[in-house]
Amino acid sequence: MYALETRVLTLSYGNEPIIQNLSLKIPRGEITVFVGSNGCGKSTLLRSIARLLKPRKGSVLLDGKEILQLPTKEIAKKLAVLPQGPIAPEGLTVMQLVKQGRYPYQNWLQQWSKEDEYMVQRALEDTKMKELSERPVDALSGGQRQRAWIAMTLAQGTDILLLDEPTTYLDMAHQVEVLDLLFDLNEREKCTIVMVLHDLNLACRYAHNIVAIADKRVYAQGKPEEIVTREMIRNVFQMECEIVVDNLFGTPLCIPHGKGRKIKYEKNKTIAV
Repeated sequence: MYALETRVLTLSYGNEPIIQNLSLKIPRGEITVFVGSNGCGKSTLLRSIARLLKPRKGSVLLDGKEILQLPTKEIAKKLAVLPQGPIAPEGLTVMQLVKQGRYPYQNWLQQWSKEDEYMVQRALEDTKMKELSERPVDALSGGQRQRAWIAMTLAQGTDILLLDEPTTYLDMAHQVEVLDLLFDLNEREKCTIVMVLHDLNLACRYAHNIVAIADKRVYAQGKPEEIVTREMIRNVFQMECEIVVDNLFGTPLCIPHGKGRKIKYEKNKTIAV
């Protein structure tokens, strides 16, 4: 059984379909990344999978069950969502934010438990945020802030994480820091991670499975080394490029055509021409 599945899914804002008759299966225990041009519906699809957007037609299945028919708290115990650019209330500390991940387990009969405390402390340790737990979220750097939000989703204790552009507005070092964290979590916990990423080369490096979206549907899905080709880039991004092998990771590396300085390489030295 797949972790998540869509069947002939149609999504829209107003009368114009953004995703149409899209069927998709998300492998369990892997990192899946949605890629595509701006406005193609990547984030909209993720929102629907998270039950934040009701389909016009079709269905989303979570562990084989229609997600719209499941109670909210049951979903929150199976699936955690990190939207794009989340904002914490002013003055909220990292500890207070991460504790919110335990909300699905709270009710008037069950107050804060040892299990809740354990999950919060573990999430802080996994994201290396324990020493910053009393700092206000709005006083953190971009990378630290994103790790704090990821810690909150981890405290939820779900097997599935959905993240909408988790590296947006981060510099290169912090992008790699956040993606390394998610990669380690997948390796260690075998959790299913679904992300929207803009950087195709980082997507190729970290994803087991890439879903390329174009023309309101899935254009291609599979391992990066199998589906990331010049033809795919041309049809999905309307861009010409060269695809080479990343010397460090062996994954596809997209080099876009376009204007720029031309450099010739001689014995590891660059010479401007």
